[in-house]
Amino acid sequence: MQTFDAEGLTVRLVGGDDGEGGGGGPLVVFFHGFGAPGFDLVPLADYLPVAGATGGKARFAFPEAPIDLGPMYGGGRAWWRLDPMKLQQAMLTGVPRDLRDEDPEALPALRELVDGALDHLVERCAPSRLVLGGFSQGAMLATEMALSTERPLDGLVLWSGAFLAGERWTGAMPTRAGLKVLQSHGQVDPLLSFEGAERLRDALVNAGLEVGFHAFRGAHEIPPVVLKATVDFLSARLR
Repeated sequence: MQTFDAEGLTVRLVGGDDGEGGGGGPLVVFFHGFGAPGFDLVPLADYLPVAGATGGKARFAFPEAPIDLGPMYGGGRAWWRLDPMKLQQAMLTGVPRDLRDEDPEALPALRELVDGALDHLVERCAPSRLVLGGFSQGAMLATEMALSTERPLDGLVLWSGAFLAGERWTGAMPTRAGLKVLQSHGQVDPLLSFEGAERLRDALVNAGLEVGFHAFRGAHEIPPVVLKATVDFLSARLR
């Protein structure tokens, strides 16, 4: 595994022809969720062996969020801060929030930071294909980057995300018409509602994106059935 700074973000790079990010295969960038350490998704690369069109094995990059949440989250990190009272209320009541009216003030600066890191990765890796994805808050960030930049993408993977910044995202979705999306969500997710995931799916489809939606009987997680669907999706998109 390679660990390096990419324009201000720590990135871990694995996979490829040598297992350490080498070769000229495609690149998949996954953003982790709120409260997770920057390396928690790295082991998933072992379950996603995919070859590119030229035979080079896919490389997987895992940027680390810039915000250290401190001891309360056991060293976890975040892409932007959440309101702890709203989060606690949602968990206590079992009624997940509708995030379509929320457009965090931190997003413009975060977009610039992440876009710089992606530029660094593309220059360093010279990938034949590029896919963005993430889990939870990381899935929201992947969606944000897809809808707010013109960067060429070969796919988008959204594990247990949410419909954020509804008006702005909806207006930008047609610019990505034709983009292939894998979206998964647990039917009993207590943190980000299944209904919200369905609303996001419907909005993407209505805007012309091609969404494969994978519902599963589970909570806020990435179960084996979703990993299998992700392998199939990446295999199709990276060849």
